[in-house]
Amino acid sequence: MKEMIGKASTKVKNTVERGAVKKFAEAVGDMHPIYLDEEVGKQSRFGQNIAPPTFARVFDYGVIEGLNLPNKGLIHGEQIYQYERPLLVGEDVYCYAKVSDYYEKAGAMGNMGFIVLENNGEDKDGNAVFTSKSIVILSEAYRKVQQV
Repeated sequence: MKEMIGKASTKVKNTVERGAVKKFAEAVGDMHPIYLDEEVGKQSRFGQNIAPPTFARVFDYGVIEGLNLPNKGLIHGEQIYQYERPLLVGEDVYCYAKVSDYYEKAGAMGNMGFIVLENNGEDKDGNAVFTSKSIVILSEAYRKVQQV
């Protein structure tokens, strides 16, 4: 996995669609008017509606060539979001993923690998809107899948 550090996907255009924001807000149980009510959005400091902070999770970030993680043996370890500004309803965001680190640690059930993935979103001018960082733990079960 160390050879994957620095590899990234190509940028994918995503749109912060009003209907998708509504469905997401309903799914996470956060029906704040800043996400849903157009009048509230217009009167806000953003001048329009914004998306919930974790909405970026639904974006397409493309494929990192050569990064083939199976469905078995993976554990979601951590997720951190950092925003430069909120996602605005109706805007296009250009997203890509990148492997930023990989390391191993000994655990009670054997060695575990930790792959750090960054998901990035930029506006049409290439300015950063957000970065999310997730740590995926590759358990001993993952290693067994790799050996098969």
